Amino acid sequence: MKKLTGLLLLSAFAAPSAFSAAPAETLSVHILNQQTGQPSPAVTVTLEKQQQDKWTTLASGKTDQDGRIKSLFPQDQDMQPGVYKVTFKTQEYFRSQKLDSFFPEIPVLFTVTRTNEKLHIPLLLSQYGYSTYKGS
Repeated sequence: MKKLTGLLLLSAFAAPSAFSAAPAETLSVHILNQQTGQPSPAVTVTLEKQQQDKWTTLASGKTDQDGRIKSLFPQDQDMQPGVYKVTFKTQEYFRSQKLDSFFPEIPVLFTVTRTNEKLHIPLLLSQYGYSTYKGS
């Protein structure tokens, strides 16, 4: 009986908790300025999740000196399957560089298919164009 009780206790600690949260770096972003070949620091990026016909803001941050936000998704929540949007506030960045830009912000919509799926969204940026893709 003691062995069985010990095994039950051990398995309870080994099983994933219903109160687990997203691991660090579940969702990361990176911005590279194609015109200069340099990272884009201090760009505000917001994260939202689609809930029926509206968007709910989950997080916001600024890129570091390397143009990255290593962990944008809130670590106290699980990233559940659904449709999400990261919005890069590019107009502020180009104004700080004393440059015009065509896109005041760049929204990128994407689908999460697995809970806490590790995702990376890079943005290659110029004043009048951009590209993005599912990174690793």
